[in-house]
Amino acid sequence: MDVPLWFAVLVVAVLGIQVARPPWWLVALLLLGGYLVANSFLAPTVATLLD
Repeated sequence: MDVPLWFAVLVVAVLGIQVARPPWWLVALLLLGGYLVANSFLAPTVATLLD
């Protein structure tokens, strides 16, 4: 069974939000921060740390 990565991430995110119940501003901050880091000069460094 092949599941697209975006769908798996979406399911994990929705379940995590339902279980942990973080404030909305924290969810928005993490999404914005991840987007900004992924499109910045820090992306190669973060990728090396995660591998």
